[in-house]
Amino acid sequence: MTLHLIKLAVGVADLAEMARLQKDRRRQRGRYGFFTRNMPKRVEELLEGGSIYWVVKGQLRVRQRLKRFHPMEDDSGRPYVIVEFDRTLVPVVPRRHRPFQGWRYLDGKDAPPDVSKGAKGDDDLPPALAEELRELGLL
Repeated sequence: MTLHLIKLAVGVADLAEMARLQKDRRRQRGRYGFFTRNMPKRVEELLEGGSIYWVVKGQLRVRQRLKRFHPMEDDSGRPYVIVEFDRTLVPVVPRRHRPFQGWRYLDGKDAPPDVSKGAKGDDDLPPALAEELRELGLL
């Protein structure tokens, strides 16, 4: 079964801002990725088609395919990991998610489906209205 990661996109207002921030960081770092202190214990499962699912403004909104994990050390010898992912942002059917620190595992069976191509997004709606419509099953 496919395994994924979930991570908060702290301070990101929408998917367009996320794309801009990631592009800027790629120019600085040379790759699309984020830093974490610990290597996931289930790397093999994550690399068998797993993605990083991003929580934006309290909702799972988008995913990016995981590519590799780079173990590194900082100048003082402390280990860290660069989690590298594909640059393509794949919108998913939004789903509310509580805040947490770091990253979490997400089983494939629990992952939200991708938004179908040609589907109208809700980014042009006020966030409260979009959330209410989703809860009612109308969006």
